[in-house]
Amino acid sequence: MAKENRLLQDRTGAPWLVLGLVCLAVVLSMTTWFSATAIAPELIAHWNLSPSAASWLTNGVQVGFVIGAVAASVVNLPDIVPLNRLMAASAALAAAANIALLFEPSTTLLILARVLVGIALAGVYPPALKLIATWFAKRRGIALGAVIAALTVGSSLPHLLRSLTTSLDWQNVVTASSGLTLAGAVIFLFAAVEGPYPFSKARFNPRQIGAVIRQRPFILVTIGYLGHMWELYAVWAWLLLFTQAYLVANPSPDPALASIITFAAIAIGAIGCILGGVLSDRIGRAKTAAGMMIVSGTCAFLAGFAFAGPLWILVAVLLVWGISIIGDSAQFSAATTEVSDPGYVGTALSLQLGLGFALTILAIWLLPQLAQALGSWRWVFMAVVPGPIIGTIAMVRFQNLTRQSQA
Repeated sequence: MAKENRLLQDRTGAPWLVLGLVCLAVVLSMTTWFSATAIAPELIAHWNLSPSAASWLTNGVQVGFVIGAVAASVVNLPDIVPLNRLMAASAALAAAANIALLFEPSTTLLILARVLVGIALAGVYPPALKLIATWFAKRRGIALGAVIAALTVGSSLPHLLRSLTTSLDWQNVVTASSGLTLAGAVIFLFAAVEGPYPFSKARFNPRQIGAVIRQRPFILVTIGYLGHMWELYAVWAWLLLFTQAYLVANPSPDPALASIITFAAIAIGAIGCILGGVLSDRIGRAKTAAGMMIVSGTCAFLAGFAFAGPLWILVAVLLVWGISIIGDSAQFSAATTEVSDPGYVGTALSLQLGLGFALTILAIWLLPQLAQALGSWRWVFMAVVPGPIIGTIAMVRFQNLTRQSQA
């Protein structure tokens, strides 16, 4: 394998070839993240799930991802297991945990299966970012933006699969997403080779948390990240039901339209990821993140008003929202690596990631509770507006702080 790596590193265009193949594998693998979310209406009816239990169709993956990511950091798994094997095995495990839905387990086992999917995907997404970074000393912002774009498209694919199988059983979505994830595992195994710019080991050490949280730049970036995460996964998790509620109020002849709109609104975020990468390399991480959150927060505020208008207005708001809501994602991690003490980078990133995904659990749980209390999904996204507002303020302060320190 080492010889193959050297041969690939010597090839002109090898970084972009590896980037393309890894992004394809990420797209395929991430279909399991929202596979249950995309068929939530069917699963809710099939298992007679309460709003609280239904939120765990997505929250289980969030919890599992935090567990998997922190556990991998504690034992430094990416430095012990070759990245291609780690990502391939993790994708295969995600496919197996996802296919368990076809065996119609109890509600408890259903949620545990989703947790296992999250644990497995923690062995796919963070290692993919690390691997691609080893290929790009320059233009890293664009390269990492491409990986996050792949995550975005992969997360949206179950909604596309659902729109193509509305006349069939929901089991088809589960089968297809598991099959795609297995295909991603094969690509990882044979194509995910590391580049010529390896990183030193960056371990998570709980004893370093005190030192990390005393760094004001890290605190500001993390507050920005928390504002971003409060909005992102709550919207991705419940956009389908929001759109379905609109179509119920404004009857549509096409039963697949809600899934198509949801797929488009999430998948278009790939444009935002690339745009965010380009902007961050040109104008800086903080300005890019703040600008994206201003736009996404505005869309979150307008969604309830657009709910009462014609379909084209709602779709326009959702598409702009889809671009901006994910376009800032890579900037928080990149900024953290740039402002943290080199000896604390692993701890800082793991702490930030853990806090962010833990917050998504609350946000995902809250929105269906609000919908039930209000009797409608129309205004529920107002609850995510504070996230981008707080995040924007934090990133503006971070920008001012870094400017003062450079003066």
